[in-house]
Amino acid sequence: MQPAQAADEVQAREAVLARLERLHPRIIDLSLARIHRLLEALGRPQTRLPPVVHVAGTNGKGSVLAYMRAALQADGYRVHVYTSPHLVRFNERIRLAGRLIDDATLLTLLDEIERANAGQPITFFEATTAAALLAFAAVPADVLLLETGLGGRLDATNVVERPLLTAITPVSHDHQQFLGHDLAGIAAEKAGILKPGVTAVLGPQPEPAARAIAERAAALGAPLVLHGRDWSATVDDGALVFASGLGRRRLPSPGLAGSFQASNAGLAVACLERLEGLPLSAGALARGLAEIDWPARLQPLRRGPLVDLAPPGSELWLDGGHNPGAGVALAESLEAWPQRSLHLVFGMLDSKDPHGFLAPLARLRPQIVSVPIGGGQACISADTAEAVCRRLDLPFAAAESPAQALSRIAAQAAGRVPAPRILICGSLYLAGEVLAENG
Repeated sequence: MQPAQAADEVQAREAVLARLERLHPRIIDLSLARIHRLLEALGRPQTRLPPVVHVAGTNGKGSVLAYMRAALQADGYRVHVYTSPHLVRFNERIRLAGRLIDDATLLTLLDEIERANAGQPITFFEATTAAALLAFAAVPADVLLLETGLGGRLDATNVVERPLLTAITPVSHDHQQFLGHDLAGIAAEKAGILKPGVTAVLGPQPEPAARAIAERAAALGAPLVLHGRDWSATVDDGALVFASGLGRRRLPSPGLAGSFQASNAGLAVACLERLEGLPLSAGALARGLAEIDWPARLQPLRRGPLVDLAPPGSELWLDGGHNPGAGVALAESLEAWPQRSLHLVFGMLDSKDPHGFLAPLARLRPQIVSVPIGGGQACISADTAEAVCRRLDLPFAAAESPAQALSRIAAQAAGRVPAPRILICGSLYLAGEVLAENG
């Protein structure tokens, strides 16, 4: 493809995505009526999909799907994947038989969505989910790994009537303005993806969430595979020790950093064990766990323009976690690492809970540098971040960008031994900015 043609396709893609964003006055409006109407106009592609693994939960959904994708592809399976949000390019949301969707194919799909929708109100996520389902129905594959966007019961992905398997990762507080503040109620919304007679594999759950999911499963007759009862996963001496009804085995340590990745990898293995018709070799499972690639999940940044701004000898990490559960997981992981002074370059959408995220990390006594999030995202102000840090008794500063924040940390840490550990965190949108800027 000629550079000019590629640039034209990118411009056309961005233009149609921008038009789709304007079709509904709200970014999120939980309902299945609009997407069902659009899918009917498209010929009901959701009925022509390969076997579906449908995953909901608060934290870890993307990591679980990434482990599963890596393992299945290592054994030669053709794997479709749908995840959100994207970090740098929208195309990251849709993988067709192992490859990110190309601009030409995406543009054709989005044009078809526009014609079929005929200007009627529909949210951006609903319209683009319909485009993904249309793509998945058209391209042959062995399995579709489908991640919910928000909740489950009324999520646009919940149009698949009979998945092969469902899974729910740990549930915690997030999107309370849509799902409510009660943990049991949030879990009940997530459990909306459960289907009669379809096995559901559960990650570790707080008791109220576990009870709500179990009640929904019992009402539907959906068999549950429970963490702690039917499977477990721990890291021991550099290996993932996984145990289930099929036995106990030592596998490679998860390829993603963080103590919480043991349960993510374990949930992926528990799901892979139960994929009827998709047997997996031990070698493929081992390669999938070790060779996973999933950016902005406690990702080390080792080279690039932003890395060059950090203090010499320092560690620079990037994570898109943005809710209290993610704060707990990050704190537990960082506590287990060799001690260094800690700086958090922190930005968060104004719909999130900055105190809930930072409170678990406060015991590590980090120094906070607040940064805005670009791209038109509504983010918390420096004043809001400072007020939260004051409540937590954490040192605070504000910067205009991650680059400026790193430069200030470098000046402050000059000559310090060991050099500090720096974590850029608080938002997947911020993580996407950082990845784009760092090349």
